[in-house]
Amino acid sequence: MSASIRSTIVTQFEQVASEQRHKLAPLTDDRSLMNSGLDSLAFAIVVARLEDSLGIDPFTAAEDAQFPVTFGDFVKMYETMYENASA
Repeated sequence: MSASIRSTIVTQFEQVASEQRHKLAPLTDDRSLMNSGLDSLAFAIVVARLEDSLGIDPFTAAEDAQFPVTFGDFVKMYETMYENASA
């Protein structure tokens, strides 16, 4: 399911960037989210859509959730949350 989660996240980043008319940088694991090309509104849209499609929101599910720094951190956070929710 990890590949599917990554694919879902990449699709949402690309779709929201297109809709919000942002130029999306290549989404490598070491890409800083601050330099991804999305602004805070676009990130909020991505997180809301990921909650709809994956059924999880790591930012509200954990009291001590920390905002990921890189795209790889972002994907890992969703993968870990999804695995924990499925267990």
